[in-house]
Amino acid sequence: MKPKIGLALGSGGSRGFAHIGALKVLEKEGINIDFIAGSSMGALIGVLYGAGHSPNMLEKMATQFRRKYFLDFTVPKMGFIRGEKAKQVINMLVQNKKLEDLNLPVSVVATDLMRGEKVVFTKGNAAQAVRASIAIPGIVVPGKIDGTMYVDGGVIDRVPVSVLKNMGADIIIAVDVSFFNTEPEITSIYDVIIQSMDIMEKEMVRYREIHSDVMIRPILSHIKATQFTNVEEVMKLGEVETEKYMKQLKARIQEWKELHHE
Repeated sequence: MKPKIGLALGSGGSRGFAHIGALKVLEKEGINIDFIAGSSMGALIGVLYGAGHSPNMLEKMATQFRRKYFLDFTVPKMGFIRGEKAKQVINMLVQNKKLEDLNLPVSVVATDLMRGEKVVFTKGNAAQAVRASIAIPGIVVPGKIDGTMYVDGGVIDRVPVSVLKNMGADIIIAVDVSFFNTEPEITSIYDVIIQSMDIMEKEMVRYREIHSDVMIRPILSHIKATQFTNVEEVMKLGEVETEKYMKQLKARIQEWKELHHE
């Protein structure tokens, strides 16, 4: 009998490329992931992995990432970026799959803008759900699904560990790629919005601890969430930090097996 292992991939803008490094190590070490739950960038990486893209393929995609392929600027009304270009690219990468048709169950977390509630997408168009989850308030126009407007999943649940518990995970690995900078370089409206979100998320975590069996926090203090120029470095940091926790994770898996009399 093997434990069902869940992986929570957190929000964090470009720092989310560290998730690819984490996946690379987990796969190399033979840790099979049964469920994934992701917020914002974590949702994007989770869905791409769930669609069958290997960590090596994700690494190649990330190194070729260019913002112009994803960003479609618009006249600011509800955001600077329409988000439709990103949705089209994601749709192409997942081959128009629905969440329920991915290789493993992936839950995408977004925030219902009107009700102020967490919404967990487990079915329906995968690209549409990710588009909703990556809608950073003020930067990306809210995603609209069935008449409801959604914004970034990180607004309400930065590292969606509780979602994995509901999915049936026995052991939970969390990757938190956020970092709160007390001396940020604020030079644009993007920096103002991202720093404001970081403050909000920091306060949320103070009141709601993230309960996981293994918590991986790559050291990304010098990487801005809007910085997409250090992709290789960010992935490597995710890899290096995840490797540190392999002994702990394997011990936890063995402990679970002994408890359940394998």
